Amino acid sequence: MEGSGKNHPTLVAMREIASFVLKASEELDTMAIDSFLDVLLNAYHKRNKVLVMGAGRSGLVGRAFAMRLLHLGFNAFVLGDTIVPSIREGDVVVAISGSGRTQLIMTAAEAAKKVGAYMVSVTSYPDSPLGKISDLVIRLPGRTKMSSMTDYFARQILGIHEPLAPLGTLFEDTAVIFFDGIVYSLMMRLGINEEEMRMRHANIEL
Repeated sequence: MEGSGKNHPTLVAMREIASFVLKASEELDTMAIDSFLDVLLNAYHKRNKVLVMGAGRSGLVGRAFAMRLLHLGFNAFVLGDTIVPSIREGDVVVAISGSGRTQLIMTAAEAAKKVGAYMVSVTSYPDSPLGKISDLVIRLPGRTKMSSMTDYFARQILGIHEPLAPLGTLFEDTAVIFFDGIVYSLMMRLGINEEEMRMRHANIEL
């Protein structure tokens, strides 16, 4: 047995991750968060599109966030889905990348900027290539080690995997909770309760 009770390594890891997320919450720029909320609310009221994108684990985080936006009544989409419409001036793009260097996300972000979309990046590195082309950067602590290969799909083909927690996944763990916090703030500002969100939830499930 690896351990028992409160000293079980799984529980120890959970506490360490929770402690990291709590510390990260104390470092976040509340002005940047308020700006992010204002940008999203403006898109909501104008019925502009919100495109969320991320690669790998960040992509999974992005899908969860986009789903909640949809439940709130946003015109939300996820990069890579076949139903994504064209992005235009006034639309909002939320790019999630711990390193801020992932080539797939950089390519999509540059394309979005060319058509006049408002670019929000959530990254651990504001001075990264992604951060530098963004209109708003949310610095989210987490990533402390990066792969030298910046192209996500190239890493998959070559079998290059970034390190697991606590080095690799702390960014994504923190991002999940951060975006849930954003959803909560949007609920408060829009006066939307969970029952209203539930009505927009999938009602055809296996």
